[in-house]
Amino acid sequence: MHLCRVMTGRLLMAFVLTACVAAPVVPTVAPTAAPAASAAVIRAGAPADTLRWSIEGVSDLASLDPAKAGDNPTVTVVNLIFGGLLRLNESLEVQPNDAASWVVSEDGKTYTFTLREGLVFADGTAVTAADYVFSINRAIQPETGSFIAPGQFSGIRGAQQVISGSADMASGLRSLDDRTLQIELVAPSAAFLQLLTFPSTAVVPRQLSAQDGWAEQQPFGTGPYVVKSWTRGESILLAANERYWQGKPGVPLINISFSSESATAYERYLAGQLDIMGSLQNPLPASMLPAVAGLPDFRTSASLNTRYIGFNNLLPPFNSDDARRAFALAVDRFAIANQVLGGEAIAAERILPPQMIGTRLPIRPIVFDPDAARAALEQAGFSSGAALPPITLTYAPEGGENELVIQALQQGWKQYLDVDVVLQAVDATQLGELMTQTRKTPEQGLQMYYSVWGADYADPQNFISQQLHSGSPNNNGHFSDSRFDRLVEEADQIGARSDIQRRLLLYNQAEQIAIDRVGWLPILHSKVHMLLHPRVQGLVVTPNGTVVPDWSKLRLSE
Repeated sequence: MHLCRVMTGRLLMAFVLTACVAAPVVPTVAPTAAPAASAAVIRAGAPADTLRWSIEGVSDLASLDPAKAGDNPTVTVVNLIFGGLLRLNESLEVQPNDAASWVVSEDGKTYTFTLREGLVFADGTAVTAADYVFSINRAIQPETGSFIAPGQFSGIRGAQQVISGSADMASGLRSLDDRTLQIELVAPSAAFLQLLTFPSTAVVPRQLSAQDGWAEQQPFGTGPYVVKSWTRGESILLAANERYWQGKPGVPLINISFSSESATAYERYLAGQLDIMGSLQNPLPASMLPAVAGLPDFRTSASLNTRYIGFNNLLPPFNSDDARRAFALAVDRFAIANQVLGGEAIAAERILPPQMIGTRLPIRPIVFDPDAARAALEQAGFSSGAALPPITLTYAPEGGENELVIQALQQGWKQYLDVDVVLQAVDATQLGELMTQTRKTPEQGLQMYYSVWGADYADPQNFISQQLHSGSPNNNGHFSDSRFDRLVEEADQIGARSDIQRRLLLYNQAEQIAIDRVGWLPILHSKVHMLLHPRVQGLVVTPNGTVVPDWSKLRLSE
């Protein structure tokens, strides 16, 4: 087959196929009818003291324990209540938060933080360095049940012993005095400061966290807001923390409502009942974009995430590199991004998302090639797709976008490989549980799944070593390559004072191995699409979510 790629704009490509191969039948986005008037003017009676924020794709949150916050909806709410040592600004640069300053030792292993003078929890209790020692150590203890923190902070001296249950306290966590916290690493880590911006290291009140069910009631921390009420399955009402270090937030109340379907939230937004909708995990569906793209409310940004197919490398047929490669070669990701989703996603030719540091180093992608796909399938020992064992792809529909992508993948594999892929739709929570089960008991796990990874922190380590190292707790598909492991292990131990370019080169080499061996099959990089009413002043949409640079200046205009 001859294929001609025609550039139509930055990262947007159309495909012209010769008549010898039929073009795939792909589902397309049906536009939603435009509203009669700009959503910006439909706000009669909006409460002047309450920011109304919708979180779509979930009906509630399981917990507000920052150590357990891993999904975007939970992280969004937890970051409003709890504070950590550091945070990211609107340019995704590390900035002080609870810590006023920090010093890194010459060998890059020891970080010394000075807490803000007068820092207190929302109840007025003073925050000390000992509270941070307790909170970070608690996050990695097995009984806490965090699936994020142990992987992120295993590099702290003594953390491995705490994670394994053989020690109670990590020796690398030290309180030098009330305002001075010291964290010692086993080896330098250029990404460590980025790690400290994630809520798993947020400080929690020791006495509060000792109470049963504390994180499912009205928890508080050092963040800009406190929980005023939580109506299960409906909403959480937050009130401004008058003791917040930046000063009392400019908006007294934030009402966060949950909606399983984006369409429901969209109707509420147009009816003037919401000020914000859309998120990293559940952006506005492409079908809604023609109706809202011209509104002053509309915000869009590239996003630091990758939607991908994960393969169980320990189950046939995907225990074969050739079988995984055959499925990868039969995916026309540009057609999915541009035709199926109308250009409202970016075709993912690599694991790292756009705008991530390290993406200036090139990658040789697996390019759509049906002939090569069939040859790879034969190399794997299957004369045709019909000779394969039954194949099941598990996914979470999440409001319809994923459904369109999954249908296009299924149709492409049928057309180019003659494979009848069975689709198994589950909700997002169940998908996460099934992926965890696949990691723990692969022989009883998923065969193939469609998932998304959004950046915990803006560094290649979060996408490369923390996802695909053979020993990573996030490596649900059991990808294993000894050279890959050696490369990322060396990269992970290069500190901020060392050769950063070499570090990026090592990650790049490892990423190429993962692409060639199809550790992941990257499909798309989503865009962040949100509706943010113009009356909301002081909130910025970034590739990694929403940022409020100064909570005391957050406003709701008349």
